[in-house]
Amino acid sequence: MRRCAIVGMGMITGPQPGRTARWLEAEATRRAIEDAGLKPSQIHGAIQLRRTGGGGERAFLTDAFPRVLGLPVNFYFTVGRGGCLAGLGVAAAMSFLDLGIADYVVLTGAVDDYSRSRETKAKGALGMVHLEKEGYWGKPFGDLRAPSHHSFFAARHMHEFGTTSEQLGMISVQERAWAQLNPEARFYGRPITLKDHQESPYVVWPYHLLDICLVSDGAVSVVMTTEERAKDHPHPPVWVLGVGFGEAMAELWWEKQNYTRLAVQTAKEQAFAQAGIELQDIDAAQLYDCFTGEVLFQLEDYGWCKKGEGGPFVAEGHIGPGGDIPVNTSGGLLSAYHFGDLTGLSEAVIQLREQAGPRQVPDCEVVLVTGHGGEVLSPGMCSIHSTLLLGRN
Repeated sequence: MRRCAIVGMGMITGPQPGRTARWLEAEATRRAIEDAGLKPSQIHGAIQLRRTGGGGERAFLTDAFPRVLGLPVNFYFTVGRGGCLAGLGVAAAMSFLDLGIADYVVLTGAVDDYSRSRETKAKGALGMVHLEKEGYWGKPFGDLRAPSHHSFFAARHMHEFGTTSEQLGMISVQERAWAQLNPEARFYGRPITLKDHQESPYVVWPYHLLDICLVSDGAVSVVMTTEERAKDHPHPPVWVLGVGFGEAMAELWWEKQNYTRLAVQTAKEQAFAQAGIELQDIDAAQLYDCFTGEVLFQLEDYGWCKKGEGGPFVAEGHIGPGGDIPVNTSGGLLSAYHFGDLTGLSEAVIQLREQAGPRQVPDCEVVLVTGHGGEVLSPGMCSIHSTLLLGRN
């Protein structure tokens, strides 16, 4: 397509005690505008990207970040479902850019989950406080948090295909190896072995602690614009090549096929058709990895290996440093930082700008970014799925 591109990015990582999500949004946006070589007065559209948890919603803020920064926006609204932020945000921004409503649009998402979890812990509890979804029936049966309803999908894959905990552990090990090349990663300087994975405590079988993503503070903001403006900036443009979506609730559930796969098919078909590329054209994949099982499912569903063969595939080392399909080169949600699919989006921009230092993928031309989450059915895992293809040159 190459009608729209990302021309600026701002990012904040690491614990941010005492700073609100609004502060993080505003500061990341300020950095993105500066990175694009623009002035705040040139931003006429803003989109807030909000990650909603599978167990409930987070509270909204008054005085949104465009007002804090004094941006003269013609529109501001919020998109996001579960960890699907980047795909929805990019698609929305493109429509406004195509219509000429704005020359530049900022898309910004922030989380303060780590700081909030520390506050909760100081009060003698664990985790984050969520509002329960209306009509949700799983809690009396033990489905208390995301690990509960994600774990039985991994268990079903084990039952059908013989997948093992050790194979899931190899995903953690390889992503942690990428994190050792990323000084911004939460677990930089803390490599793990498969033995470490196997000896980490069970949270909900079959998931060990090291099968589960981080809780983070931080923010990511990007500036998007149109083709005619994209080359007039300090950094080379990162082009939107394709975007697509799929929904788990589009399929029937009683044959249990959706227990071992994600809603990838239509999302992949839409995005790859727009981009005019095939799977072998992907140089790096930033796959949404809230749990190790999701990485396994996507490797199969996108076609890097056949359904049921993901376990042996990851055990062979294909996705880590030196592998033939670099996956989650920042360390991902498992080992770097959890900003929903903005983790993958930010890493894609870094790779395509060739700014990744020791983790740089050679000759990186096309990057796949996926997002999912936002359960709207029970039993639920990652109901929405987005495919976003980004490229350079």
